[in-house]
Parts: sequence; structure tokens; C-alpha cells
Amino acid sequence: MDAERRPKRVAHLIQETLSRVFLEEFQGETGLITVTRVEMTADLQTAHVYLSLFGRRDEEALWERLENSKGYLRKAIASGVKLRYNPRLVFHRDPTPELESRMDRLIERLKDDEK
Repeated sequence: MDAERRPKRVAHLIQETLSRVFLEEFQGETGLITVTRVEMTADLQTAHVYLSLFGRRDEEALWERLENSKGYLRKAIASGVKLRYNPRLVFHRDPTPELESRMDRLIERLKDDEK
């Protein structure tokens, strides 16, 4: 049972740590970065970090900055989350907010069409 819960607990701690770092270090010129979820591999060696980005004009530059900051972010995780191995970070764009917004627009369009 603990083997199933541990990756979830570690993922939650990494999400909290990265959210704090992004708030303190990456906000402002980069727009709003939200860590929507973190998924750990069973061996805790890799963290898949899903991000939502808002208000960013040059999104490609932000992804490049994130890639270049992986070492710094891993150090922040290591100081905040005590693990035997510091996980490798893999960033993904979370499409959920855009999909929700698109669904809302479609629903509104259907409502308008019914009137």
C-alpha cells in the first residue's frame, strides 16, 4: 500500500516546491505559471510536471528558460524534499485550461443558437 502512496506524496511535495519557486522566481515578465499536477514514476526517478501558462507572449522563450533552469529547480526540490535521488524533471504543457475554455465557448455558442 505504501508503495502506491509514496509517489503521490512525493509528487505533491514537488508540486508545492515548484509552485513556490515559480511564484518567487518566474512571475512577472514570464506571465503566470501554474503547476497543475506532478506525476512521479514508481521508482521516484522522474517527475512529469504539467504546467499551465497564462499571459505569456513568447512561450517558446519561457520553455527554453524552464529547460535551462532545470538544475536550479532540482536543487530547490532537493532542499525542500528529502529523497535518496533527486528526480529528473520533464515539463509538459497541460492543455486542460484551454480545453475547458474552448468547451465553455462552445456551450455559450449553443445557448446563443437556441435563442
